[in-house]
Amino acid sequence: MNRTVSMALAALLAAAGPLTAQEDELPFPEGWEVRFDREGASMEDLRFVTMPPGMHVTTGPAMIAYHPDSTATGSYTLESEVFLFDPEDRREGFGFFVGGSNLDGESQRYTYFLLRQGGEFLVKVREGTETRVIQDWTAHEAIRSWAQGGDATARNHMALQVDGNEVTFLVNDAAVWEGEASSVATDGIFGLRINH
Repeated sequence: MNRTVSMALAALLAAAGPLTAQEDELPFPEGWEVRFDREGASMEDLRFVTMPPGMHVTTGPAMIAYHPDSTATGSYTLESEVFLFDPEDRREGFGFFVGGSNLDGESQRYTYFLLRQGGEFLVKVREGTETRVIQDWTAHEAIRSWAQGGDATARNHMALQVDGNEVTFLVNDAAVWEGEASSVATDGIFGLRINH
């Protein structure tokens, strides 16, 4: 049986700064945890709040955010809507991760799928402190870039489909990468992945 899980993320590509009055009143997502890539990174450099229908993130350090109870195994579809705002010439990646295990330890492992300004995507696997490139930054016509629209945001629907040993990463219903599920981590915790 294939089940569908979903997340919503509004991501603002901007250096961390003072909270707006609206953000200051919004809560940190209940039960969620954050792990930064670099030791010594601080929650002071991150704005991560619940803003229905999802979360609003203003970034500083590269990080993952997740709820420990959010897990998916076997055959499933994970969907996420990502809204990218004016990047001000930055090209950092935003998206999700799956297959998370030992996320609070030295042997952390997960697969992540990111989009960035310029209409590019990336698929990588993190294993401890190392990362393994599955698909390096690659342009794809299905990805909506902020610079294209003239709108305040670039809205992209991201998805991962795991069906037996087949895995497909999609953006706006177009398959951007397909391969064997055994080549990446798919069983475990899922959550948000945001670069610096």
